[in-house]
Amino acid sequence: MSVSVHIAATTILSLHLLLFFVNANSSMDPYKVLNLILNPNGTVTRLQKIPQSPPSPDPNLPTPALSKDLTVNQSKHTWARIYLPHKLNSKKKLPLIIFYHGGGFIFYSAASTYVHDFCAEIANKTQSVVVSLDYRLAPEHRLPAAYDDSVEILHWIRISNDAWLTRHADYSRCYLMGESAGGNIAYTAGLRAAAIVDEIKPISIKGLILIQPFFGGTKRTPSEIRLEKDLNLPLIFTDALWELSLPVGVDRDYVYSNPTVNGGDKVLEKIRLLGWKVGVFGCDGDQLVDRQRELVKLLEGKSVHVVGQFYSGGRHGIFMGDPSMSEKVFDLVKSFY
Repeated sequence: MSVSVHIAATTILSLHLLLFFVNANSSMDPYKVLNLILNPNGTVTRLQKIPQSPPSPDPNLPTPALSKDLTVNQSKHTWARIYLPHKLNSKKKLPLIIFYHGGGFIFYSAASTYVHDFCAEIANKTQSVVVSLDYRLAPEHRLPAAYDDSVEILHWIRISNDAWLTRHADYSRCYLMGESAGGNIAYTAGLRAAAIVDEIKPISIKGLILIQPFFGGTKRTPSEIRLEKDLNLPLIFTDALWELSLPVGVDRDYVYSNPTVNGGDKVLEKIRLLGWKVGVFGCDGDQLVDRQRELVKLLEGKSVHVVGQFYSGGRHGIFMGDPSMSEKVFDLVKSFY
């Protein structure tokens, strides 16, 4: 796959890479390639202009789903884009999917065309109400800011009087979904939500769908070594993203990056008892795949109901960038219902 691939073809960052980075090495400045300027105050200037799409609330437009934007927390500048299928049964409520976009915790928003198009397809193909959160980005807001936002949206939905939610979303069938960094966020949001199930009622989470979740660690995995200079997602890129997003002073074996440290979170036992279903997607062409397999192994060891779907070849971002692979995600989601 060309390194100049369009932004819609992957997530953690195909951001129009240039051909002279084919021979990526340790001397390459990842921030320059990522079109980032590091500012003295700890923020970054993002030079890449990522395509955006407006919401489409007009039922007369030939869109996969209706959509609209609502403010979640004005002081934090967080908001959500809600998606609703065109054809609705007034007597039957639909499953609720909360979606967290990818982008290495640094890039993208709920309005990014890449994210918007996928969420509209989720709503249409799985007949669900989708709430796509625009969370705060690092390094301006390092982790756990995105995790805090990922749980706040649950409380916001719980008390919202928005008609799309109150009339059409079945709060008793809620699933957390995310791709890449969003998969990491969905996993952590699930851990936090499982610890406070009584506080988020009537929302009842039934499962997690983690699409090529972004995890890391200090010890290199075989897939990271094998795909160190991958044109789509070289290792120095993921290292740079962790450097910008993790709390200052911690390494990649911090719990936010490595879910297997200390044998995994104790809350996993509660997830097992709650009967949640967890789906994890990955492919051999993604340098993160061994991390994703490690997560499945961890969950299996905790007797959590987990389904790992791994495919040969591919690349990071393929499950959103390739419609045929997106269908595999939609099929698993529908099987969870």
